[in-house]
Amino acid sequence: MLFSSIPGLGETKQKLIKAIQKDHLAHALLFHGKEGSPNLALALAMATYINCSQPGEEDACGKCPSCLKMGKLVHPDLNFAIPLPASSKKKAEKKEEEQPDFPAFWRNFVLEKPYGNFQDWSLHLGINKPLSISKAAARQIVKTLSLKSFEGGYKMMLIWAPETMNLSSANALLKILEEPPAKTIFLMVSQQPESLLTTILSRTQKIHVRNFTDEEIQNYLVDQSLCGRMEAQQIAPLTDGNLREAILLSQNVADKNTLLFRDWLRNCYKADIQSLIDFAELIGTGSKEAQKSILLTGINVIRESLLNRTQLTNLMRSSETDREFIVNFSNTVLNDEKIMEIYRVLNDGHYHIERNANSKILFLDMAFNLAKIIRTV
Repeated sequence: MLFSSIPGLGETKQKLIKAIQKDHLAHALLFHGKEGSPNLALALAMATYINCSQPGEEDACGKCPSCLKMGKLVHPDLNFAIPLPASSKKKAEKKEEEQPDFPAFWRNFVLEKPYGNFQDWSLHLGINKPLSISKAAARQIVKTLSLKSFEGGYKMMLIWAPETMNLSSANALLKILEEPPAKTIFLMVSQQPESLLTTILSRTQKIHVRNFTDEEIQNYLVDQSLCGRMEAQQIAPLTDGNLREAILLSQNVADKNTLLFRDWLRNCYKADIQSLIDFAELIGTGSKEAQKSILLTGINVIRESLLNRTQLTNLMRSSETDREFIVNFSNTVLNDEKIMEIYRVLNDGHYHIERNANSKILFLDMAFNLAKIIRTV
């Protein structure tokens, strides 16, 4: 992972690079940011830069043996501690060759989904069990870092989701965090730093990683050929800086999402029961992400409508192609109270879709609620 592979966040990248160049790097860093932020990607890019044999002013070279190994996550001086399912006695008695190759699973996961979340990791493992960093894993961290660096550079331990450590596993790390061996760096990556023990937090230097801007998301989606510029302009405002969500939507969102939502609202207003049933049947055959994208589009229409009604058009983020419908919608709906009621219906629908509600029943129920709100005098 290189800094250049991460869109935007130039200010954070420069801060990290200058700290490395001036040798002002703390021995334990906590990269914390919301879901869809590049907290993991930045930690990996930093690790690549630290051990690069020919680093530039703004990035690692990407060509030296160290960078090539880092690109495949097989550098011998980069170690990982990740949440895993608890081992039962029966599993512990298995021969080593019969145990799942979790390090290989992890490498594949990070290379495929560098902006993935905890749920993605569970799905990647195919394990529906609680995951955590155990006390045994913490002891292994101490043992691993007691060894000298293989290639003479820094020895790094990346701990992903350290909030999954229990009290015992966290306490097992306190001493080495306080007094690490020479040329040792801890890179902790968390989406929930508030869940970390105070004793761990106090031993780290915090690096807040902001979410992406709309422009950064648009450029990434287009540069990676995930969708066209027009689609990217539609997707970016829906994700609130969450690149993971943007990537998922780019795989499911259609060019006519706003038009689809517009027609659904019109059928709600007309109380066209058969059309509403047909729509619920149609949307029910789509993927979960496609269903969420329709609701996120609707939520964005509500946001833009409120901005239009309050004459804050300079804050509107919708594309020009969608603006006419949004303006007409906000002028047609008689008051702000109705707009907020519509927002609550859509937001509740998104909540239940996330939790695997029956989409056909849910969308039909939402349609009846929307019809009642819109048609009320």
